[in-house]
Amino acid sequence: MQMTETLSKLKDLQDVLVTKYSIEAKMDELPKSLSGSLESLEQFKKEYIEKNAEFEAEKEKLTALKADLADAEKEREAGEKGMDNISTHREYELLDKQISEAQEHEAEIRKEIVKEEKIIAELEDLLQDNLNLIKSTEAEVNENKSSLDSETESYKKQIEDLEKKEADISKDLDSETIIKFQRIIRRNNEGLVAVRGNVCTGCHMILPAQFANEVRKNEKILFCPYCSRILTYEETTDESEYYSMDEAGSLSDLDDDDLIEDDEDIIEDEEESQDSSSSSMGYDE
Repeated sequence: MQMTETLSKLKDLQDVLVTKYSIEAKMDELPKSLSGSLESLEQFKKEYIEKNAEFEAEKEKLTALKADLADAEKEREAGEKGMDNISTHREYELLDKQISEAQEHEAEIRKEIVKEEKIIAELEDLLQDNLNLIKSTEAEVNENKSSLDSETESYKKQIEDLEKKEADISKDLDSETIIKFQRIIRRNNEGLVAVRGNVCTGCHMILPAQFANEVRKNEKILFCPYCSRILTYEETTDESEYYSMDEAGSLSDLDDDDLIEDDEDIIEDEEESQDSSSSSMGYDE
């Protein structure tokens, strides 16, 4: 296969891989769109359980107050009936005090009952609101799940079609080149870049002049020893700005922003490329 055809296939492969990886990233994000609704649903359910426990406790308190009221009413009624049987002023005073205390106690209990009934009514409203939120959120979650399943199936179909194209394009390409190419595109969305003069336009690093000339010959696949991208040569009308007298690959005249990331993958790629460059900086197609 001619190098021109190989590079053309790599360009087509790059387009397929960029689209494929973009869809895979979207698929990874899909569950996150549902997580918010699920978290809200769990929170509403938790609040309902807590409020329902409070509601049941207040109901028990109201039941106890009503029992106390019944006792207070019996005590008052007993005192009132006893008035018919008193014979001395002392007995009257004691019984009257008993009746007054019973009436006061009864009045206090009634106030507490009114207060508890108000609390219970408010809790009932809150519980009903909470139930409505749970129902509406459950409906939203189910709807989102259905939509998510539909989107997932659509993405899977797109990826399946892209993988067929990927396999068709890759069948005549070197497997080691493809693996490295895939890794570069996952990281940078661009695995094929031009050399202008002796500068890699992918990482803006200055390449040794001899190596740049090898790229220009277009006889074999060559990887940038700095960013690991596959290189092609691009003629330009004004190449002076892309040439440097420093043939050793100097970092001179480069901004800090132009330096590539110092992560493990890039270090590994650099080591592989430098090993490759030490033995003619590439491998024959």
